[in-house]
Amino acid sequence: MKIYLAGSVPKGTAEEKEFNNWRLKYKEILDKFLDAEYIMPDSGQMDESDFLLIVGKDSRSIKICDFVIVNAEDKLGAGTSMEMVIAKHFKKPVVTVMPKNSHHRRSNVTFRDKYFVEDWMNPFIYTFSDYIVENVAEIEKIKDKILTSPIKDISIIDQAILHREKKQPLI
Repeated sequence: MKIYLAGSVPKGTAEEKEFNNWRLKYKEILDKFLDAEYIMPDSGQMDESDFLLIVGKDSRSIKICDFVIVNAEDKLGAGTSMEMVIAKHFKKPVVTVMPKNSHHRRSNVTFRDKYFVEDWMNPFIYTFSDYIVENVAEIEKIKDKILTSPIKDISIIDQAILHREKKQPLI
């Protein structure tokens, strides 16, 4: 089984020195209950100025993996968000680690003084995820379902548009 670990990567030497490698922590936890190969970002062997090369490498990694785990414990960047869309393009399950009361998930939120949401999640992260867990260890509970249950694909975008048109017809 191959798992792509999507999430933040350090940009530049200064960030590399202070980077807390969450992928190694995830791998340590996942290894307790999964027999997997983890697809990690490049280890310094790629020309970071060749942007198409970087997108091609990550897209290919998602294409060949069995599923994607997204670290949404902190604020996601544009690259991680795009990796979620790419996963849906390739029909890959997406498991997102997003704890309550984190940047993209808030408790007891009221919008415009009329819409109360007990467990608000970023709508894009929610929509492009097949499973949302609060911590990586919770994946053990759903591991058998990840590869056997129906998953969302890129058609989720059209489904969202249709949902909007049904709920709020165009004027």
